[in-house]
Amino acid sequence: MFRHAFRAVLIAGGLLAGLAPALAESSRLALVIGQSAYRSVTPLPNPANDANAMAKMLGESGFEVTTAADLSQKDLNREVGDFAAKIASKGPDTVALVFYAGHGLQIDGENYLVPVDVDPRREADIPLQAVRLNDVLNTLNAVPSRMRILLLDACRNNPFPSINQSAGRGLALLDTKSGAPGTFLSYSTSPGAEAEDGNGANSPYTTALLQAAREPGLPIEEAFKRVRVAVNKATEGRQTPWDSSSLTEDFRFVATSDASAANAGPRPVIAKRSVDEWKRSLQGKPIEAANEIIVGDGSVEAYEAFVTLYTAAPYGPQARQWLDLHNRMAAWNEAVLINTVASYQGFLDRYPDSDLTPTARKLIERLRNRPVVTPVVAAANAAIPAVVPATPPVVPANAAAGPTCPCSQTSPARQSDTPKRVEEKPVRKRDEDPPKRASRPSRRDPDDVVVYAPPPPPPRDYYGPPVRVVPPVSIGIGIGGGYGGGYGRGPSNYPTRRGY
Repeated sequence: MFRHAFRAVLIAGGLLAGLAPALAESSRLALVIGQSAYRSVTPLPNPANDANAMAKMLGESGFEVTTAADLSQKDLNREVGDFAAKIASKGPDTVALVFYAGHGLQIDGENYLVPVDVDPRREADIPLQAVRLNDVLNTLNAVPSRMRILLLDACRNNPFPSINQSAGRGLALLDTKSGAPGTFLSYSTSPGAEAEDGNGANSPYTTALLQAAREPGLPIEEAFKRVRVAVNKATEGRQTPWDSSSLTEDFRFVATSDASAANAGPRPVIAKRSVDEWKRSLQGKPIEAANEIIVGDGSVEAYEAFVTLYTAAPYGPQARQWLDLHNRMAAWNEAVLINTVASYQGFLDRYPDSDLTPTARKLIERLRNRPVVTPVVAAANAAIPAVVPATPPVVPANAAAGPTCPCSQTSPARQSDTPKRVEEKPVRKRDEDPPKRASRPSRRDPDDVVVYAPPPPPPRDYYGPPVRVVPPVSIGIGIGGGYGGGYGRGPSNYPTRRGY
């Protein structure tokens, strides 16, 4: 009997050990959106398939999945708001994931997710008809959660003929380190580039992501290194995914049965290597192997080291193109954040013929035509005389120390600019009677200065307690009331500007 009880304890312990990774997080929530049935442009075939495949994989990984397809602007905003409410109801230990497949655009340095009901005639219509990516991020950041993961297969070509010649290509660079910590953002291709929809049932990005995410125990950043390499190979270098991370904890889509490999835990610190260190690491390697290493790493330092060591086609030109595009998008992001004529002109001086040239010139013109706010407060108050503070009396350095009680000092309001006349008192002999006091004049000379002296203190009994002189106290009661109200938009954790 004891043997059977001991076996039951071992089985229960094994089950608890297997469940430990899942119990490390209280909940996992996912919102999966597929936008295929666009009304004013050619529909996209793969986003619906991508969303269905991702929803299935995430459900198998322990996520509570909400799926939505072919959303209008109103519906897309509602789904994001409802998803944030679910995160709040689950608590701050929730891992929140959003997957979006469909069209995405950048207008004036801002990224937008495109609903299926948009029909723009000009660039100014996109902010009114689409959903700003920063608004989605800020909505999720406003709810306490363990981490937020956004996967965007949204960098396809601009399908709107009225704006595809003036708007920038792909999506603008967005650094998650400028927002709340605990965020992971992935693009299906590099900022400023366009992603392919693919010829199969899924896009190249979703295909690679489904394969990497299903491997047990693989950390999220290692998984997306494999995604970058797989997509780069599948598209022959035309498309390389990009990500930005401010995660402070580790995450795995599928955990192993080992309790030490739980999804939630301290994120390992990886030292950033310099260009010289990358050169020494890549030196002597075959160009195909070296290219796979730098694509998987995805850092600027790795690409700079590669282009100085390898120039042979196709990998050398591809790496150089990636590096030039990344530097241009980083310079554009900096110009948009500064948002001045000088910042946009500096970008044009460096990149005069890029796809962002029309946007930079438009923002310069907008800033120059912006009304100048003049200081009207000083002009409005010019008729009001300035109040000069009263000058405190000058005390001679050799003057004897007097009483420190505030009541013994003359009020500044009672003083006059006319100096007080000092008269000498006659010397009286011992046997003479004191002179009689002159009668007070009926009218006071305007030149006379009236000085109000404090009353003498009351007499003090030597053997009694000291008598305190309590100054008079004035008590007043005031009643006031006010009414105010306002409506405004909350602060943005990702402060990009449109130049308005």
